[in-house]
Amino acid sequence: MRVAAERFGIPFSDWLDLSTGINPQAWPPPAVPGSAWHRLPEADDGLEQAAARYYGAASPLPLAGSQAAIQALPLLRSPCRVGVPDVGYQEHAYAWRRAGHEVVSLPGCDLDRYLDAGSGALDCLVVINPNNPTGRRFSQETLLGWLEHLAGRGGWLILDEAFMDPTPGQSMLAHAGRPGLIILRSLGKFFGLAGARVGFLYAEAEVRASVGRFLGPWTLSGPSRWAAARALEDRHWQVETRSALQAASARLARLLSTNGLAASGGTPLFQWVQTERAGVIHERLAARGILTRHFQEPLSLRFGLPGEESDWERLEDALRLLSL
Repeated sequence: MRVAAERFGIPFSDWLDLSTGINPQAWPPPAVPGSAWHRLPEADDGLEQAAARYYGAASPLPLAGSQAAIQALPLLRSPCRVGVPDVGYQEHAYAWRRAGHEVVSLPGCDLDRYLDAGSGALDCLVVINPNNPTGRRFSQETLLGWLEHLAGRGGWLILDEAFMDPTPGQSMLAHAGRPGLIILRSLGKFFGLAGARVGFLYAEAEVRASVGRFLGPWTLSGPSRWAAARALEDRHWQVETRSALQAASARLARLLSTNGLAASGGTPLFQWVQTERAGVIHERLAARGILTRHFQEPLSLRFGLPGEESDWERLEDALRLLSL
């Protein structure tokens, strides 16, 4: 956002940032005790137990955000063929390609033909579920079928579930620990704690151990561990927030549609709009201090949720002017 602030000459504090898909009504962390700042992080502070209860799966490996696993996993395999969505979080493809793997860009359609046994079959498959930015979801039945193909020849199915928290029943965590299945979770989106850099990896014991050895000790700071454990235990906030996000996302979809920008997909944390006018709309909104995420392939915009009522009114006014 600082780049946009400089480019458009609008002070940083005056922007409405809808580009991230991060919950604008973040979990409110209380004051961190001094001991969390003064002592080295300790593994017996209750974080892993809180995560296991929240996710409903044992043996989570804490990470400095799921990004840490995205960067580490490619370094743990010999060069192989890895399928990555052609539309999605681009750090996945970048990390695998940088580590010397052959990256196959996959369309957002039926992927079975890429998994059939043979010299051209994939060894690993990255699935962003739900996808960012399209919002597309894959059923557990489909994912388990792909896992069977991959695990049968020592491959991995890597599921990035960064946007899954509002709809936990659709997660694959009930199958955590199965051979070949790797699941990444993060506190950055639903909890709105992107700055804490907290995530978790779920995988079979050998993979967890390899990632843990690669990352080394103290992957999370003491204050981040302390805050994350309490956020994961705050059931009342979680239930209320899931309901609020569903309502806000539906409101955003209606607002966009009313102004000629019907959503092509989305999640409770954002709406995605495909339009040939994506670049023009992005620029015109930015000129009014409203930042969206602009994608070139395909031409589209991602709108995160406004936070305060004044933010909703500001977006509505800007969209109305665009549609005149």
